[in-house]
Amino acid sequence: MNLQLFTSLEGRIPRKTFWLGFIVLMIVTWILELILFSIFGVSMMGSMDPNATPEAAAAAAAEQMSKLTLPLIILFLLLLWPSICLYAKRWHDRDKSGWWSLIGLIPIIGGLWMLIELGFLRGTDGPNRFGPDPIAG
Repeated sequence: MNLQLFTSLEGRIPRKTFWLGFIVLMIVTWILELILFSIFGVSMMGSMDPNATPEAAAAAAAEQMSKLTLPLIILFLLLLWPSICLYAKRWHDRDKSGWWSLIGLIPIIGGLWMLIELGFLRGTDGPNRFGPDPIAG
């Protein structure tokens, strides 16, 4: 897997490359989140006091998560560009503009549309306006 997969908007990628890139991004995200959780002393389990009222447990969890708001926003912004590059290349293989990624902003339907288009449907056969067929070459 080459670094241009996550840094360039140019070209096309087949489904297999898309899924591998997606898995790499998910693993990197999880690792960085675990690191952030440990740096800021936030437990994934929240308050485990069995005697705590639901309100007290919710307040403790909200207090812990408030420590992570800014770091998680920064993490999201750092991973946004590589994600856009990956999605754009896959849209290109479907002979569509990378701007189609914005459909993911539509709740539920947008995410399903992206999953089907990018993850399951074949790219166009032969060259298209975005480059040669990644499977044929």
